[in-house]
Amino acid sequence: MKQCEKCCTYKPPRAHHCRICRRCVLKMDHHCLWINNCVGYWNYKAFLILLLYATAASIYSMVMIISSVFQRNWDFGGRTPLKTFYIVFGAMMTALSATLGTFLAWHIYLIAHNLTTIEYYEGIRAAWLARKCGQSYRHQFDLTVYKNIISVLGSNMLKWLCPTAVGHLKDGMNFPTSHDS
Repeated sequence: MKQCEKCCTYKPPRAHHCRICRRCVLKMDHHCLWINNCVGYWNYKAFLILLLYATAASIYSMVMIISSVFQRNWDFGGRTPLKTFYIVFGAMMTALSATLGTFLAWHIYLIAHNLTTIEYYEGIRAAWLARKCGQSYRHQFDLTVYKNIISVLGSNMLKWLCPTAVGHLKDGMNFPTSHDS
């Protein structure tokens, strides 16, 4: 039975201590400054959907802003600063869309492999050590892609985009492993 060195309490599998929140977080992915909270077992789905909606909104804004610059019938009234503002703002939205899209793709990858960001980086070291000893490494919680996805989003695809549909979540203390199957 593991114990957290910082808060001296039971530390379940996949839990990590957040130094900002000063507590252990079940299946901790990271501490997010934008939501001022840890992203973990209970709110990972909501975080992923937030990323999805933010990415979609930024892409939509980018397309609307950039397309307005190139419309032939749109008159800026001879004011170059306004057109410059649209171009600069469009470039900023392009950068934001690319950043959010990359972050979303990263978390989709993590979900497909049933990893957290912390486990991904721990796995790099574990894989290196395994290769050094002539062995192979596989993350113990990586099941099949479908099983990994439904562990976060649930089995009902109609509820995948609903952040409050979390009835599929269990206690966050026990997780099936690839050794179980």
